This record gives sequence, structure tokens and C-alpha cells, in this order.
Amino acid sequence: MNIRELSLEEFNNFTKHHPLKNFYQSINYALLKTEIGYEYEFVGYCENNIILAAALILYKKINGYYYGYSPRGFIIDYSNYYLLKNFTNQLVDYYRKKGFIFIKINPEIGIGKYHKDTNKIVYNENYQIIEKLVNCGYKKLTNNINFETLLPKYNAIVNLKDFDINKLSKNTRNKVKKGIRKGLKLEKVDKSGIEVLYNFIKNKRVNDSFYYKSLYNVFSRANSIDLFLVSIDYKTFLINSQDFYNDELERNNELNKKMIAKPIPSIINKKMNSDKTLLAYKNDISYSSKNLLNKEKKYIAGALIIKHGNRISFEITGFNKRYKDFSPNYFMFYEILNYYKEDYKYADLDGVSGDFTKESKYRGLNRFKLGFNSDIYEYIGEFDLVIDDRVYNMLLKRHYLEKEFNKEKNRK
Repeated sequence: MNIRELSLEEFNNFTKHHPLKNFYQSINYALLKTEIGYEYEFVGYCENNIILAAALILYKKINGYYYGYSPRGFIIDYSNYYLLKNFTNQLVDYYRKKGFIFIKINPEIGIGKYHKDTNKIVYNENYQIIEKLVNCGYKKLTNNINFETLLPKYNAIVNLKDFDINKLSKNTRNKVKKGIRKGLKLEKVDKSGIEVLYNFIKNKRVNDSFYYKSLYNVFSRANSIDLFLVSIDYKTFLINSQDFYNDELERNNELNKKMIAKPIPSIINKKMNSDKTLLAYKNDISYSSKNLLNKEKKYIAGALIIKHGNRISFEITGFNKRYKDFSPNYFMFYEILNYYKEDYKYADLDGVSGDFTKESKYRGLNRFKLGFNSDIYEYIGEFDLVIDDRVYNMLLKRHYLEKEFNKEKNRK
């Protein structure tokens, strides 16, 4: 049994039916990462020319030393200790000869699931794989709960076959309906929309617009990516606002009669709230009328969606904070999930925080994604397979590794 380089065809044939297949382990992702300095190769662990495990290995230098990175981990049966041990030993020998210092992995192995009733993660049998990896020589890295690592440790997953607006949280349903009432419209657009999307995300991402154009170019070759923008349909917004205003005006008149007949606090409060609602609808009519006359096209949110196997992934999303009152993010996520639910089984809403306390600075993000009836899974985390201890410890001590891999600190 030995490690050898695989052709793209060999790699694709092995991974296409594997339960751990993901778009990070693909030629598309490899090509994308070459835009930011990585090189790549596909390797396989073979016996009598039969592939038993495979991996995309990205590699580049830190302070003059090569390291490898296998995004979302090797494509292997991690529960098979004998296979994992032999593969690891061969991998170390193979990359030691190439002068590598270590190889980083962050496997897409769910070791636990968040339970809303207890507000805690309940772990499963996959948790035992941590010990297997450590026994095989992998260094378990810190259990970060936020977004310090290269890829999120906690992800929100929606079962699209069970997706229904009635199963969303009350707050989410109301926000989605608000977006519909305000005339929001989801549009699938071409690459020219990247610049629009980038305006919504540039303050929270370290990558420039060229990176996202490359992302689109690479994945579009295999029709594996879609770009969506959310616009305001001012004609629909105006019609809806007029209808809601008329309905509320009728209710307001009834409340006014009741208040005159019996001015009790409960009726007075309802009348006051109705007055505020009427004013809001009146402002909506004025705003939508003005923009309808100007024939202005306004985009207020956008998303890049990657399609791979039976799953879609929300790769990047953003919206214009000035239009927060339109609930564009809620509307966009709902419409995208609805768009794909017939053709795909799962939707990965991307990362959440593992801090489920009320004090968490990411509480709003977690509540937003949980509102779509998602399940939150904790993945196994990051491991470094150290090949040269001396150099690895030097890079660690001098903070080169932290500078290279800590995403949260790099954003600051």
C-alpha cells in the first residue's frame, strides 16, 4: 500500500459517491485557492491500484517552510483505525520527502448536534474519532467556539425536503412576510452582479471583489454556482402598501368608534398602535410612489450559492444595512431555500457560533439561522499532522501559525 498522486479523473471517481464528499475537496476549490497563493495536488492511498482514501492537498509556504492543508479533511473512513493509521504513516513519509512541516485538516465530521430544549450540544459516536486521530499522531487544536478557524466548526443545516414556511419561527415568518409586503424580489443574475454583492460584504470580509469573481468563474464552469440579488419592486410595494393601508384604515375607524363608546386602556392602546401602523403604511406609499416615478432599480441584498452533490451551500451573503427595515436577509434566505428545495436535499447556511448563551456577541446570527428550522452540528475541529516537530514548534512560538490561520484576528 502506498501514497501516490491521482489524476483528476481518479479523484473524482473515488469521491463522487463517498459520504464525506464536499465542494472543498474538488478541483474547483483547488483552482480558486491558487488565486491566493496555494499550489495543489490530489493524492490517494492505494492497494493493488485500488484507491482506499484520497485528498486534495493545498500547499504553500510560511516563513520559507511548506505546509499542507486538506480543506474539510481527507476522504477516508475515519472510523477504520487500521486504515487511518496506515494512511497517516504513509502520508507523513510522502510529505517528509517533499520538505513539508505539517498538514492541517478540519474534517466535515459531525460529532454533536445542538438541542434547543437544553441549549447544549449532544455528542454522538463520532466523538471517538478524536481519540483515533490523536493516537495516529494528529495534534488536536483549540476548541474555538466562534470564527477563529479557517472554516466554521459549527454549521446550520436545513433539510430541504422538510422545508415549509409554517415550520419557521414566528419571528422569521413575520420578517419574510414583511419583505414580501415591501415588494422584495429575488433575481438570479450573472457575474456582473458580483460588484453589487461585494458592496454588501466588503466591510466583513478580507477578500477583495476579484476573489469573488474568481470564485464565480471557477465554479460556473461546471454550473456549480448561482448568484442572487434582491431588488425592490416598487410597483408591487406600492400596491401592497395601499392595500394594507386601506385594511388598517378600516380597522382604525372601528377602534375609534369603540374608543368613543368605551375609552378603556386596552382599546386606547390598540388605537394608538393602529395610528402608528397607518403612518408607517402612509410613509411606504410615499416612498414607493417616489421611486416608481423615478424608475430606480435598487438592489439591497445578495448571495453566492455553491451546488455540490445533494447540497447547496450559502458561500457568502450580505445586505444593505440602510434597508434593514425591509428584512432583506430573511426574505432572501427564504426565497433561496424555496428555490432549491425540489432539486436538493440539504442546505448549508454556513457557520454559527458555538456560544449559545444570551451574552454571546453572535446570538443574533444564531437566532437568525435557527429561525429557518435548521439543525446545528458541531464538527470535529482542526488538527495538525506534524511532520517536523522542531520547525513546527518554532513557527508556533513565533506566532507565524496564528497569523496564517486565525481568521477572527486577521479581520481586525
